[in-house]
Amino acid sequence: MAATEPGSLEAIHLADVEGGPMRAVDRVTAIAGIGLEGDRYALPVEAQDPDEVREVTLVEAEQLDWLSDEHGIRLEPGATRRNLTTRGVRLNELVGRTFRVGRVRIQGVELCEPCAHMQEMVGRPVLRPLVHRAGLRARLLDDGELQVGDPIEVDPV
Repeated sequence: MAATEPGSLEAIHLADVEGGPMRAVDRVTAIAGIGLEGDRYALPVEAQDPDEVREVTLVEAEQLDWLSDEHGIRLEPGATRRNLTTRGVRLNELVGRTFRVGRVRIQGVELCEPCAHMQEMVGRPVLRPLVHRAGLRARLLDDGELQVGDPIEVDPV
């Protein structure tokens, strides 16, 4: 599906502390430059690592479907430790681009590659299959509410 076609927000997951369990929510407040209210990475700017954007992470539901179909590894949304699960949007195409989830503008920063910590948390061999498929790290440009079912629209180039 082309990056210009609208997609949707399928799931939202937060963790209270790093390494803690992910919990599903129907809605969350996005805080520009900080993160998602209640998430482990929603830190004041002075507490953030300037070299690593962790305000919000996204993963495509289609990639989770592919992982199950092609590798027999079934992961529920949230198991990848990503905050937002999308459908109908190619996240890899959004590096350096601005898009909206509902009314909140978000800027794609870099791919969120799988790591040993994520593989340890899910307990399955996902590193190799999820290279370049594990999602997107992004910056929140607006304050606002994100809600499951929100449309996702990519700003024109």
